[in-house]
Amino acid sequence: MNTLQKPKGPWIHRFSIRLFTVVLAVLIYWVLGFLVEDIESIPGPRYGAIEDKYVDKELKERSKQLATEITEISRTITNKQDEMQIVRDSSQNLQKTINQLVELQKLSIQKAVALSEKEQANLSESLTHFLDSQKAYQAQNAELARLTHEKRSLESERLAVEKQIEQQLIPARDEFRKLSERHNMRLAMLQLLILLPLLAVGAFLAIKKRGSIYFPLFLGYGLATLLKVSLVIHNYFPSRYFKYVLILGLLIAVIKLLVYFIRVVAFPKAPWLTKQYREAYERFLCPVCEYPIRTGPRKYLFWTRRTVNKLIPPREHGEEKPYACPACGTLLFEECPVCHEIRHALLPHCEHCNAIKQIPGLET
Repeated sequence: MNTLQKPKGPWIHRFSIRLFTVVLAVLIYWVLGFLVEDIESIPGPRYGAIEDKYVDKELKERSKQLATEITEISRTITNKQDEMQIVRDSSQNLQKTINQLVELQKLSIQKAVALSEKEQANLSESLTHFLDSQKAYQAQNAELARLTHEKRSLESERLAVEKQIEQQLIPARDEFRKLSERHNMRLAMLQLLILLPLLAVGAFLAIKKRGSIYFPLFLGYGLATLLKVSLVIHNYFPSRYFKYVLILGLLIAVIKLLVYFIRVVAFPKAPWLTKQYREAYERFLCPVCEYPIRTGPRKYLFWTRRTVNKLIPPREHGEEKPYACPACGTLLFEECPVCHEIRHALLPHCEHCNAIKQIPGLET
């Protein structure tokens, strides 16, 4: 068994590897995004051409013409209403003037004093203007009613034309929808035709090169490609189909992970098992059953995995002796056959003389 451990390197190097793995994944994702955008730029069906094939041009022209006429007549009605407001204000002012002259005339009669010729002329002129204003207002009101009736007629005609156009648009929309779905499916196939082989290559490299020093390169590439493929499937395929694809992918991933961890527990590899034993010794717990290792100064103490770092053992160490777990019987400390000091029975090296021994379960 090769017991040489590879150095992990400074923390800044390990952090840089993780950081640049993420940066690499982002850059690959961008490159794939540019590729997908170029494919999406392929022109699809034009709705205008399909609409011209089904909708009568004369109806469309008539609809536009009616819309223009309605706009013009609406503007004329607005102008007419403004003019009527001016006439109405003028009539109100004349009426006030006439009322004042009439009141003045009443006072003159009560006092037996005749109005002057100028006042009589003003009253007559005001009455004439008031009557003319009323006639003009009535004429404009009649014109406004005519314009309103004409506008309603045009709107009714336009509504009938729009209904005819709407009926003709139904097959146009159906054809455009079918052509758009076909075009989107073609774009999706083109994108997946490029992305799926790239994803397969990334998955193959990530699985086959797990032990390689360049594994972060393959991992970043594979994750970026997987994310882009997932987004393409989500964008183009209906949600009722995508959810099955997503659930199937998650089921495969979960089953793979579950099988992996079951195999790790049932058939642990030497580095993983050595790490498990080392961490258990660090917490003074049996690597097999996690019963506390009560030997030396910790013989009469109690602790758990969480409280072991808070425990302060006595200073008296006492004599070191071989020790077996009283719960499962696993030999944890034994005498080294080389230096005859007490060593860890489940770790490959003696801490006193660095002698190597074969640990059960670590031969492979």
